[in-house]
Amino acid sequence: MNLRERVAKNIIDYRKSVGLSQENLAKRSGVSRSHLGKIENARYSMNIDTIEKIARALDVEADVLFEPR
Repeated sequence: MNLRERVAKNIIDYRKSVGLSQENLAKRSGVSRSHLGKIENARYSMNIDTIEKIARALDVEADVLFEPR
């Protein structure tokens, strides 16, 4: 698993653990739903600002999105 796939999986896992739909996470983070879908499918790489927005919306520190799980 590469880093993009790991971050994508962690976003999905954290999103589901707090009971958010992809659409709700997109709204909370300010990232479009289509872009978030591509991130979660590991088709798009993301910049650090986007990672921070998503982490903030999930109420986690951004570095946990990089951890192996």
